[in-house]
Amino acid sequence: MKKPTNKKGMRKGLTSYGDPDFSLFLRTSFIKAMGYSDSALDLPVIGITNTYSGYNACHGNVPQLMEAIKRGVMLAGGLPVEFPTISLHESFAHPTSMFLRNLMAMETEEMIKAQPMDGVILIGGCDKTVPAQMMAAASAGIPAISVVTGPMLSGTHGAERVGACTDCRRLWGKHRAGEIDSDEIKEISGKLAPSVGFCGVMGTASTMACMTEALGMMLPGGATIPAVAADRMRHAEAAGRRAVEMAKEKLTPDKIITPKSIANSLRILMAIGGSTNGIVHMTAIAGRLGIEVDMDAFDKMGRETPVLVDIKPSGANYMDDFHKAGGLRVVLRELKHLLNLDCMTVSGRTLGEEIEAAPKPWPQEIIRPFDKPFNPNGGICVLHGNLAPRGAIFKQSAAGTKFQKYTGRAIVFDSIEDMTNQIDDPALDVGPDDILVMRNAGPVGAPGMPEAGYIPIPRKLAEKGVKDMLRMSDARMSGTAFGSIVLHICPESAVGGPLALVRTGDQIRLDVDARTLELLVSDKELDKRRTQAAAPRPENKDDSRGYRKLFLEHVQQADEGCDFDFLTRRPFTAKTPS
Repeated sequence: MKKPTNKKGMRKGLTSYGDPDFSLFLRTSFIKAMGYSDSALDLPVIGITNTYSGYNACHGNVPQLMEAIKRGVMLAGGLPVEFPTISLHESFAHPTSMFLRNLMAMETEEMIKAQPMDGVILIGGCDKTVPAQMMAAASAGIPAISVVTGPMLSGTHGAERVGACTDCRRLWGKHRAGEIDSDEIKEISGKLAPSVGFCGVMGTASTMACMTEALGMMLPGGATIPAVAADRMRHAEAAGRRAVEMAKEKLTPDKIITPKSIANSLRILMAIGGSTNGIVHMTAIAGRLGIEVDMDAFDKMGRETPVLVDIKPSGANYMDDFHKAGGLRVVLRELKHLLNLDCMTVSGRTLGEEIEAAPKPWPQEIIRPFDKPFNPNGGICVLHGNLAPRGAIFKQSAAGTKFQKYTGRAIVFDSIEDMTNQIDDPALDVGPDDILVMRNAGPVGAPGMPEAGYIPIPRKLAEKGVKDMLRMSDARMSGTAFGSIVLHICPESAVGGPLALVRTGDQIRLDVDARTLELLVSDKELDKRRTQAAAPRPENKDDSRGYRKLFLEHVQQADEGCDFDFLTRRPFTAKTPS
């Protein structure tokens, strides 16, 4: 047998038996059971993550995408080999998919490193899958390219156009208020997601697809193609072809994911009115390469980057409209003067070169010109104050103008369960001008920092027509959600953050222009409350074992991306944006 002379293809990462020749012989013997020829096994190997799951409608088209990718790999002279990984769906992950994001990232990284491949194509879609895969790619260090499943189509309910999942929340709110009966809401449930693919609005999945394309880790134009479109398959084929070339060029993620490209991605987050989750995920991805995200600089970026896209939840349209309007490439062209154009992308060309090569724009109203934006303010702002010493997030593009500068009485819920038990109680002492405050819903407190920040309007107020209230917590909210909601209050209450000291009746002041969030209680009183603070969250029977134990002991706070401390590269060697 020919002695291995390199570490490519099937010779890469041989299982250790003490004899490399035997290791290769054994590997070759078993892989031949799959029907491969010797000539096939001599080709560059491109791994393809199979994230299909019967629980994950966002990934319902993964089998078709894999076939298209395989075709592209083979046309370019490579050997495609699919392998399974964890698949996460928002609605089918207890207690929350965020709790499992790091597990998916770890498993994907380890499978990339454990199995022989010269490059990898990562098929993601639903909210946490793309960030988990980008975290894994950054750490695994082999050529990698992202292919998303694509957004679902919008549907109709009667004469009304609807789509998951902003309309899920809006119409459920009407149901809670008694405006829609049980028969109609059941009918609506069959209209909101009319095809496979991720949510057809600018939720977290669409946001992460756009941010990944802007980051340079996806072929141009791939973020917005609908899941069921023929172009989605052609894009997947092109990714397969390009992955083979990337493997030969050794174009690894660290050459693409840089402080400058992350800054581009964060600017796109602002311009598309993207999900607040985008900043948490991009911080985690950056941390894998020793890059620190400067939240104050991110906020400054928001002041100079208007929202250009009229799409739900910040606007009125859907992702299929965004794609027909030209997709992300039109936004990139409008922001060209603010972007780092010399950043390398997986295409082998710079971002600037890709913008120049993109199709010319055409008249449309979905994507606005930079000088005539949909919203002159950035999508997201960062707040600081005695209630959030390490910051909090406010999605001003999806909030009511009434609450941009506001002071109100706090109504405090000690946990998600406490909120659930009280929110619809007719005896709850709450009015439309109050501020709903929920704690113990952060990374440790929940655990997993669920999308519970979208606290429902108390039923008795909803029935009177109240549509929005100022709400705040150490939780996250879905990218598809809307309303005046302060999120990611950091540090969280479960680790001793000031949120743990708030009491019902306290006054809280929010000033978006000043970027402040203040609990209007004296320092002396707060010191007194600290000495009387409640005991830490009671231990769950599962806290002391398995992944849950690992999570509770090592998860970082929201401003650090909620990644595990041992997976973040420290000390940081760079900062972004700058």
